[in-house]
Amino acid sequence: MNQESTVPGELDAPAAPAAVPAPATASVPEPGAVTIVVPTFNESANVRQLLRLITESVPARLPCEVLFVDDSTDDTPDVVREAARDCPFPVTVLHREEAAGGLGGAVVEGIRAASSDWVVVMDGDCQHPPSLVPELVATGERAQAELVVASRYIEGGSRAGLAGGYRVAVSRGATWLTKSLFPRRLHGVSDPMSGFFAVRRSAVTADVLKPLGYKILLELAVRNRPRTVGEVPFVFQDRFAGESKSTAKEGLRFLRHLAGLRMESSPARMIAFGLIGLTGFVPNLLALWALTGAGLHYLPAEIVANQFGVAWNFLLIETLLFRERRRHRHWTDRTARFALLANADLLLRLPLIALLAGRFGMAVLPATALALVTTFVLRFAATEALVYLPRKTRTAETRTAETRTAETGAAGRRPEEGRTEEGRTARSTA
Repeated sequence: MNQESTVPGELDAPAAPAAVPAPATASVPEPGAVTIVVPTFNESANVRQLLRLITESVPARLPCEVLFVDDSTDDTPDVVREAARDCPFPVTVLHREEAAGGLGGAVVEGIRAASSDWVVVMDGDCQHPPSLVPELVATGERAQAELVVASRYIEGGSRAGLAGGYRVAVSRGATWLTKSLFPRRLHGVSDPMSGFFAVRRSAVTADVLKPLGYKILLELAVRNRPRTVGEVPFVFQDRFAGESKSTAKEGLRFLRHLAGLRMESSPARMIAFGLIGLTGFVPNLLALWALTGAGLHYLPAEIVANQFGVAWNFLLIETLLFRERRRHRHWTDRTARFALLANADLLLRLPLIALLAGRFGMAVLPATALALVTTFVLRFAATEALVYLPRKTRTAETRTAETRTAETGAAGRRPEEGRTEEGRTARSTA
């Protein structure tokens, strides 16, 4: 990862202009700075316009710095450096060699690198009006909120900049879906798909975030669970230049991300595990029909057919349920463990039915149903614990690495801990 910092003016110039009293509608009780994080991917045609709009509306009302976290394959970093020379505030370019997590991952990197109490996240295509930045921060200060969302769906807001009925329908559908899946965690957030929001840096635990794609607000709201949320209406503007990054591929990433977030709780994973198990009857029965039709006795045919159901369940569980945990074990290890547990379930179920019916006098049907439920719960718990949870030694190593990373990051982020603007420039250039 390369980071380059461009500070306007001479080296002895102040890092940011003094705050000027803001209008009553956007007054901030406690003067403070804001870091504007702009994730970019090939937005060179929009950079100058965006910095011009920020210059016109933010520094006179609130001290600021701008941090571009860039995943571009074009000349966006060079354009940022050139345009920053005319800005009355610090402008930093953090170029990532690997776009881990997409634009959402870029935002997390920006939050980690921010030096201000407030972080405002906005897109680099000029569809989010920078003039609203002071109002977002002021609303957060007045309400003592940890998160303030610029919303298109409250009074005074508009989605006018969405091009065409298709994008409007997709946006509305995604909003309805996310709020339906997370009614409590998104309570008070009318626009969870917004990419324009302010968050207190102290309220974000970056290590728990697992961004995938560009819907980072959803990730923040669900995983960090801010105690107080505020909203400010905004009008979604037309893109200044370039093309939208909203593609069908990004839509699939969003759905995958949404499924991953929803599957975080054990009850949700257990329900999904059961539904996937039910679908396994289809390949099982098809294989049984084919094998017995070929003349194989039904007992060995069922043993073989069961493996088709096991393989089907394993593929779905790997893809839909435990995708993020696959890295903890090699695929051959996971496959062998899963197959062993699935077949052990079959071997355990028959003796359990015999015990319930013979020893406790239960009828065959309820005994079978109770055995199915019991072995299902045991198989789910065993699959999660023995196949997809990390090994203890690996967990310890990961925690140690995370602790070192957190200590290193904390040592270099806060200006009050001795990082001057000149010091930041030297460190970044190095």
